[in-house]
Order: sequence, then C-alpha cells, then structure tokens
Amino acid sequence: MYAIIESGGKQHKVAPGQQIRVEKLPLEVGAVVTFDKVKLVNNDQRITANTADLSKVSVKGTVLEQGREKKILVFKSKKRKGYKRQYGHRQSYTAVKIESIGGVINNGS
Repeated sequence: MYAIIESGGKQHKVAPGQQIRVEKLPLEVGAVVTFDKVKLVNNDQRITANTADLSKVSVKGTVLEQGREKKILVFKSKKRKGYKRQYGHRQSYTAVKIESIGGVINNGS
C-alpha cells in the first residue's frame, strides 16, 4: 500500500514505515503529523485518485528530527565585467516516519 501526498508544494510517494524529508514543519520532535492533501492511494487492489474519496483519507506520521541539508554554493558572474558573487544556502527540513495510511475508500465498481 502506498499514497502520494502533497507537503510544502511538493509531492511525495509514501508507504507505512518509510522515512521522508519534507519542507520544514513547525512541530517538535516526537509530535504526530497528519497529511490531509492526499493525491492518490494504491491499496494493492485498486488505485484511487477520486477527490471525493480522497477527502476522507489521511496519512499519519511521527516527526523524527528537524534539520538542515548540506550547504550548496551559488556562484554568479558576468564575463569580462569583473562581477562575481558567491553565497551559500542550507534548506531546512523535517524528517517524518510514516506510520499509517487511513481512511474510508468506497469500493465502487
């Protein structure tokens, strides 16, 4: 069983027991997080992408850590002008362990 959720403007394919990194969430370590924006659910028998059915589905997880990614360097220059700028960026993230995918999905034929 897996689901596709949206968090921080990005979509993630998740399954129970999986660890993912999403955009920083304002939660403490150990807190329970619920993702309500579910785009698709595959329950090994059928795939559901109907928004009416998915409005009842949610994905629950536990916050494992708050952290920052490795630094990336951004370098700008203009040829023959002597213009050079360099700066770094570290993106903040929240590591989440997916506990369950739950909800009611109609078994329409």
